[in-house]
Amino acid sequence: MGTTQLESVQEPKYWHLKTVLSEALDSEFSVGEILPNERDLAARFGVARATLRQALEQLELEGRLQRRRGVGTTVAPPRMGVSLGTGPHTWPGGSEDAWQPVDCTAAVPPAAVADALETGRDEPVHIVRRSRVSHGRPVAAELLYIPQPSVPELSGIDAPSGAAHARAVLRELQRLEPERQENAVELGSAGADEAKELDRLPGAPVLVVTTRFFAGGRTAALSVATYRADTCRLTFGDSGGVEIHAGIQRQAS
Repeated sequence: MGTTQLESVQEPKYWHLKTVLSEALDSEFSVGEILPNERDLAARFGVARATLRQALEQLELEGRLQRRRGVGTTVAPPRMGVSLGTGPHTWPGGSEDAWQPVDCTAAVPPAAVADALETGRDEPVHIVRRSRVSHGRPVAAELLYIPQPSVPELSGIDAPSGAAHARAVLRELQRLEPERQENAVELGSAGADEAKELDRLPGAPVLVVTTRFFAGGRTAALSVATYRADTCRLTFGDSGGVEIHAGIQRQAS
């Protein structure tokens, strides 16, 4: 990183410093590399440590940096693109699905989910929990709600508990012929469970993508996927699923 003159800049010093640091991250650092400590960086750029912290905090919010306890401040990997397209519809758990199953339970879903699935509010459904990891860190957590009629032959499958049970439910779901799916996106904040899974503090900003899968004229499954807002960006096109973007990840979406 080279030094720069900040005294004559009209914009806030921390904002200009953030721009300089961002350019240095692109040209001098690689993903996962640890930045020098705050004292050295502040001295190098001739700014107060408070100004430096403001710039680093802004870069963290933008997903450029990641602060890890016991490690320091590292360069974050590219944002993961959440693609909301109109391409071929496939069921979760297919061969190209990057989600990893964690476990599966049978339980009564939240009332809003039961209404979307058009099941009774007291009727248990299969709840598959899955996770998504990018560059060794958790970036998304999903709850996939599947009503009993969508997997009618599941009782005949020898499925143990945990991830194996989740995979068995997803395999059975593949038997249905997909018709269409609908996506909805909203900005939210991480609850205690989501924060723990995503390695964030409760209240951290997240993107919540709800997907309804249709088959046989009804909702066959409903996915509620929670993405870290500092690691993901929305993309719109004809491709479906979730893609990893390694090229133009710094452009605004």
